Amino acid sequence: MPMENMIFNEDCLDTMSRMEDNSIDLVVTSPPYDNLRTYDNDVDQSWGEATWKPIISEISRVIKEGGVIVWVVNDATIDGSETGSSFKQALYFMECGLKLYDTMIYQKSGCASPSKKRYFPSFEYMFVLSKGYPSTFNPIEDRENRWRERWGKKRNRRKKDGTFGSPYDSKKAPLFGMRYNIWKYRQGFQVGQGVKYEHPATFPENLAHDHIISWSNEGDLVYDPFLGSGTTAKMAKTTRRKYLGSEINEDYFKIAQKRLSQTQEYFF
Repeated sequence: MPMENMIFNEDCLDTMSRMEDNSIDLVVTSPPYDNLRTYDNDVDQSWGEATWKPIISEISRVIKEGGVIVWVVNDATIDGSETGSSFKQALYFMECGLKLYDTMIYQKSGCASPSKKRYFPSFEYMFVLSKGYPSTFNPIEDRENRWRERWGKKRNRRKKDGTFGSPYDSKKAPLFGMRYNIWKYRQGFQVGQGVKYEHPATFPENLAHDHIISWSNEGDLVYDPFLGSGTTAKMAKTTRRKYLGSEINEDYFKIAQKRLSQTQEYFF
């Protein structure tokens, strides 16, 4: 029986040990961030290279050729210096044979831990890693083309020597174009998502939704090894994807179960 549309209350290494090589189409996840959050099972205190290297190795094994991993992560600041562990993790994925396909930014609507000695931090990294080149890319085209009025008219381009060439007719621009790789989302309580906030560190549903529709197709299998409150699994379910999730904390696992039970079911 294939593993799909299931979540497990266990360490993600245990879940992945039962997975075949090249079996997952997409991973969308947010691992613990150094010591930026305190979790009930103290996973934040044990989070280090000895923990995340085996997990990254296993994710790299189970992701399909052409599959994508979206790794949403940030760094703690300790003794006036950011740890840089987010970059270490991205580089280790590369050591495991994956491409760092894009370094995207999740821009928050607010900031965390304001300091008078540095600019307010208001973003997290979204490392997009792929095994080979991504086999799926469905670009979201909701960025208004601000300069479209200038397109479709006579234009000229500078030559290498700095002079202008002959005028040419530019193409007519569409009303909306593909997004940039900085995505901004609202934080904080959202109506209808109350149970989600029983978890201390969640990311926006739209963030998971937008990556899922960008890097996978209907019927694909999406996995979250740090399921938390279940956002990735819920968004996979609502977008007609299959889902898998691992959550080691029993309380958070129950939150994910509840959210999935309240989410409309799709059949494949």
